[in-house]
Amino acid sequence: MQTKENIDNIPHSLAHLLAASVLHKFPDTKLGIGPVIENGFYYDFLFKKPITPEMLPELEKYMRHLIGQKLPFSGKKVTPAAAKKLFANQKFKLDLIKDLVKEKKPLTVYSTGEIFQDLCKGGHVKDTSEINPEAFKLTHLAGAYWKGSEKNAQLTRIYGVAFETKQELDEYLKMQEEAKKRDHKILGPALDLFTFSDLVGSGLPLWTPKGTLLRDLLDNFVWELRKIRGYERVDIPHITKKELYERSGHWDKFKDELFKINTREGHLFAMKPMNCPHHIQIFQRKPWSYRELPVRYASTTKCYRDEQTGELSGLSRARSFTQDDAHVFCRESHAEEEMLKIWDIIETFYGAFGFKLRVRLSLHDPKHREKYLGTPAVWKMAESKLRAVVQHRKAEIFESIGEAAFYGPKLDFLAKDSLGREWQVATIQFDVNQPERFDLTCINENGKPERIYMVHAAIMGSIERFLSVLIEHFAGAFPVWLAPVQVRILPVSDKFMEYANGVKRVLEEKNIRVELPAADETLGKRIRQSELDKIPYTLVVGEKEMTAKTVNVRSLKGGTPTEVSIENFLEKIVMEIQNKSF
Repeated sequence: MQTKENIDNIPHSLAHLLAASVLHKFPDTKLGIGPVIENGFYYDFLFKKPITPEMLPELEKYMRHLIGQKLPFSGKKVTPAAAKKLFANQKFKLDLIKDLVKEKKPLTVYSTGEIFQDLCKGGHVKDTSEINPEAFKLTHLAGAYWKGSEKNAQLTRIYGVAFETKQELDEYLKMQEEAKKRDHKILGPALDLFTFSDLVGSGLPLWTPKGTLLRDLLDNFVWELRKIRGYERVDIPHITKKELYERSGHWDKFKDELFKINTREGHLFAMKPMNCPHHIQIFQRKPWSYRELPVRYASTTKCYRDEQTGELSGLSRARSFTQDDAHVFCRESHAEEEMLKIWDIIETFYGAFGFKLRVRLSLHDPKHREKYLGTPAVWKMAESKLRAVVQHRKAEIFESIGEAAFYGPKLDFLAKDSLGREWQVATIQFDVNQPERFDLTCINENGKPERIYMVHAAIMGSIERFLSVLIEHFAGAFPVWLAPVQVRILPVSDKFMEYANGVKRVLEEKNIRVELPAADETLGKRIRQSELDKIPYTLVVGEKEMTAKTVNVRSLKGGTPTEVSIENFLEKIVMEIQNKSF
């Protein structure tokens, strides 16, 4: 039976073969690290001269040559002195040896036959005959700083994918090709949803009218679901004094990721990377009776984080992003019910897009208490509260140690898209630590102060990141209710423009979003453009339709164009919008 460890042995061994192949072709190369990642591996190198993607097939060919030699993998523990001698010409390996010695961790060296040795803790195949030479591929290059710090040397990272069979590799590569077609960084601008400007800066998306409409539709949907459950809207500034984040604990945790502002008077402010401390200040404006709780605040607002340029990726990782954030201030007895309500919101919202959700219970790591606020007893109570929510919901979950927020455990919802890729989306967090740091209380039945708790909830998380997932999930072809333009009317010629305008007015009276572009191209080109623009419905009108008071309907979903009355088409599309059909 194959375990995850055994399966990881193949890509780990391939990483060593890649390093051996690089040294064979470029002997002066300095080696970084070569770990296993999802679906494959990578290895970091410092080349004397830059290499290009065109060199990857040649490296692949030599790796296959090595596989064919049935080279054994063997490991042994070595002393620091022996390790330093072995890697005397490899400065990054010497750096790793220094770190491992400082951390009092054992040093092991793995050999690949007699051709290559690497500093490595192990996890390899017995020999290269266990590797299918047709089931791996080197995919691309990227830049990477040594140890992830821009203060260190920039290395070249070579990525590879690896599977047990060629069929698995072919299926994966086919999926990756489809993913490229759906890439939000290409589709978003092509559909005129957002843009980036060098003058504004990387990681700072600018939203067009169509993109802004899309954002507003999503945000309004979330707000509709929250409003009926007793939430109230609040509004907060984009900057704050550092003292707020010192009190909350965010300053020590995130100070290196904050944009900072020095005022003329010498005060230090920060652009907010999150909203909870601001909402806390609104709650603290007055004393509260237990009868007034729960108090539920929601605001959709921009946040800012000083991400490194190399980490930015379209809408998925940006410097400015919009959170549909909400916080519930409640007694312990309210917490479970409030989290169940949020779970309802999440299921309704993601159900409207056809996403299937998995739930992860993200817990703290008791071996690294320094990463978290609060005492072990507080964390035990908080995590038991989330387990009670899961039990009440009778949901299947999986647990992950070390994935909790620094102030509390959380339920993370993961959505699988149309290509089978999984994304973390919504989250519910139970916070018992910030209420303690800010001394949040209500006056209980006995007239005494009682500690309260907070529930954090973001349904989309970041609207930008969610839209990156949504664009790729639907390949830009949004459901009718969400499409920025729901209908495009195409008159056969200018002769039928008056009739087309009449159809447009009828649809707009029912709040359908309609476009009627000028008929300055052939009908075939205009129909094709409508398909490229991912318009759900294209209505063609000509002599026949004008006489019969009908429209010729072409659906983006395909099928034969049909001629129907304006009333019948209107009834159909209104129903789709109301039902949020996808």
